[in-house]
Amino acid sequence: MLQKFLKTMAVTGGIYAAAAIAGPFAGTANATDTINFGTQPATMPIYIAKAMGLLAEIEKKHDVKIEFKVFSYGAPENQALAAGELQIASAGMGPAIVASARLPAKLLAISILEQTALMVPADSPITSVKELKGKRIAFPGKGSQQYPLLVKALADAGLKVGDVELFKTKGSDVPTLLANKSVDAGITWDPHVSNALAAGHSKVLIKAEKILPIKAGHYIGNGVYAREDFIAARPELVQDLITSIVKAIDFILKNEDKAIKMWAEQIKFPEKVITYALKEGISVYNLDVAPEASTIDAYTKFLKDAGILKPDDNPKYDPSFAKKALEMMKN
Repeated sequence: MLQKFLKTMAVTGGIYAAAAIAGPFAGTANATDTINFGTQPATMPIYIAKAMGLLAEIEKKHDVKIEFKVFSYGAPENQALAAGELQIASAGMGPAIVASARLPAKLLAISILEQTALMVPADSPITSVKELKGKRIAFPGKGSQQYPLLVKALADAGLKVGDVELFKTKGSDVPTLLANKSVDAGITWDPHVSNALAAGHSKVLIKAEKILPIKAGHYIGNGVYAREDFIAARPELVQDLITSIVKAIDFILKNEDKAIKMWAEQIKFPEKVITYALKEGISVYNLDVAPEASTIDAYTKFLKDAGILKPDDNPKYDPSFAKKALEMMKN
C-alpha cells in the first residue's frame, strides 16, 4: 500500500506537491516509541542539539528514542511525513511551506536563514546578473524555490528567462557542472553552495538575501514542521524539541568554531565546507525563529506567484512553541 501511495505523489523539482494525507493520528508516538525526525545532511541546528546532549535529555524525560531519518532533499521527506513515517522534520523553507499547506502539518520554526546562492566559476569574468544574458545556467527544476529566485534575480537585472539558457539538473550536481565549466552559472542550496566555495572552483555572484530579503534582511532558508496529530498528542515533547533547537542556535551564535567541529562530526562534512557556510553567510542563524504572519505571508505570495503553491494553498503555522522557547531562554 505504501509503495502505491508514494507512486501517486506529485513531486516537481524537489518540492512536494500532493495533497494526500495519511490516516488519523498516523505516526503519533506514545511512551517508549521512536520519534522519527526528518533531516538532511546540512548545518541544521538539530544536529548541534544532539551533540550538546539535549536530545538525550529529552529521550530520558519523555521515555522515547529520537532517530534521524536523513533525506537528500525535501520531496521524499514530505512523502515520509505524509505517510506517517516521520513525526517531525527539518527541510528547506519551500518544502516546509508546501507541507504545511497541503499536509496535516504545521510549521513551527524558521531555523536557518539564507542557504541559496547563484554562483559562477571562480575565474569567470561575470560580475553581475545582467552579464548572464546568453549564458547557460544550471538550476534544480521549475518546481524548486531556486527557480523563482533565479527568475526574480534576472528580472531585477532587466533580463527575462528567454535571455538565458537554462539547464535542469540536481542541486547536488551544480558544483560539478561549475567545476567542469559545463555551465556559466548555477543556482543551488547549501551544503552544495559551501561545497563549491570550499573547493575553490566557484564564487558567489549573488546570494538570496539580495534577491528576496524577508526576515532580518535575509531570505528564509530552513523550517521545522511537524504532523498535527503528533503536535496534539505530545505537545510537551514538541516544545522540548523546539526548545532544543533554539538552545542550539544560541550555542552556534556564541560558539561558532565549536559548532563547526560538532557539525563535522555529526554530518561527516569537512570543517572547511562548514566554515564557508558560516563565515561567508551562506547559512545564517538568528534566535528570532518564530514564524510570524508577515514573514509567512510574504513567502507564501512568492511561492504562489511562482506557481509552486496554488491560489487556495494556505500554510498552517504555530509560533507558540518557538515563542515559549525564546521566553525560557530569557529566564
